[in-house]
Amino acid sequence: MGVGVKVRVWGDYALFSRPELKVERCSYDVITPSAARGILEAVFWHPGLKWVMDKIYVKKPIRFTSVRRNEVKSKVLASSVLQAYNGARKPLYISSKADIVQRASLLLQDVEYVIEAHFEMTEKANASDNPGKFKDIIMRRLRRGECFHRPYLGCREFPAHFALCEEEKIRTAYEEELEKDLGFMLYDIDYSDPENLQPMFFRAVMKRGVLDLRNCEVMR
Repeated sequence: MGVGVKVRVWGDYALFSRPELKVERCSYDVITPSAARGILEAVFWHPGLKWVMDKIYVKKPIRFTSVRRNEVKSKVLASSVLQAYNGARKPLYISSKADIVQRASLLLQDVEYVIEAHFEMTEKANASDNPGKFKDIIMRRLRRGECFHRPYLGCREFPAHFALCEEEKIRTAYEEELEKDLGFMLYDIDYSDPENLQPMFFRAVMKRGVLDLRNCEVMR
């Protein structure tokens, strides 16, 4: 087990999209482990460490709301940019009149979690790197509210507030509910083969408001 930390995150809205629903976005009931990792990496990332999620505490009741948003259905291709750079006459813009679409999204409203995680050293760590040094940096950044980029709750338009959690006993919104099965949830993406990214899933079972990610069975 590496060096552990607890981080409180909260926000007005969140959208942790289910990959099986393509166009009309629908959120999972709680934050996914990959989204939690993304928040911690926004606070502190270094090639010499790897974040591992241990537990997620659901501090507020799960509430959904529906909104409609204007989006564009296409994007400028990187190949078109390269061809234009090399002198070809390629349009490098998106016509909002032709490409704009209105889509419904099922969001989470008024969310708050405590992410309990630890980091492990990797082979890319320098000779001067050590767990104590990294933990001091992480604690300092959490107490000061520092981050490399603003963390977000699933989508960039839903920013996440964060702070160091120093509670010994973390209370959840589901203290009285022994068990709640949330079904299969995205765990993370396997980036080991850049040409073939593989999603990984796990059976999310919330016990008294806590998702325990330690030793959970991950399926591809």
